[in-house]
Amino acid sequence: MKFSNSTKEVFNEAGEIAFFTGRFFKELFSPRFEGREFLKQCYIVGYKSLPLIGLTGFIMGLVLTIQVRPTLIEYGVQARIPAMMGLSFVREIGPVLSALIFAGKIGSSIGAELGSMRVTEQIDSMDVSGTNPFKFLVVTRVLAATCMLPVLTSLSDAIGIFGSYIAFNMRDSMTLRLFVSEVFHYLKFADVMPAYIKTYFFGFAVGIIGCYKGYYTRLGTAGVGRAANSAVVVSSVLIFLLDLMVVQITDLIGIG
Repeated sequence: MKFSNSTKEVFNEAGEIAFFTGRFFKELFSPRFEGREFLKQCYIVGYKSLPLIGLTGFIMGLVLTIQVRPTLIEYGVQARIPAMMGLSFVREIGPVLSALIFAGKIGSSIGAELGSMRVTEQIDSMDVSGTNPFKFLVVTRVLAATCMLPVLTSLSDAIGIFGSYIAFNMRDSMTLRLFVSEVFHYLKFADVMPAYIKTYFFGFAVGIIGCYKGYYTRLGTAGVGRAANSAVVVSSVLIFLLDLMVVQITDLIGIG
């Protein structure tokens, strides 16, 4: 059975990413840990991404509530808007939407930053000077992305539900306390935990792909732009694949 060149490239890159991931875990558990750089990256990856992810969640909450309200009124169940929006955001919209925005902003940023350092030989200089560039640049950024995306997703869910509350009160009237109470009344532990856990995998995927693309950038400045672009594309595809796997697993074991 013969494979085309593009198929071989896909398998080769998948193997290289797997090797890169294995190296990450090896470096993660070896001394010494770059704590200061990790905290710096948490600030960059987390705090500076919050406005964009929060604004996206707020707009989605507004738009979805306005869109679904006429249909629910037709069936006489408009009072279930809080429950529906809460379940939708917590289980699927919040994690996936936040991860995609995160991939677009952070994945491309990491790919471009490390790519620029590679083509200007800064990474080689760190290696020569005795600093472990992989631990300093890759491990800290992947860990920061893995830790910060769940936090950003939780905040995006809350902001999105608040946006839904505002949209609901454009036509009807309900207190914020009652709206939130309705949301939590229908949320179960089995709804929250799988959605929360998969955001760690989403964050890890964005971080590892962004670092891989940037760390092995070639072809000068043109390669930097290519690394940033491919980091976003590959991360987004991987997010959808991981989401599909999680949905299948939770459905198989009867969760959600």
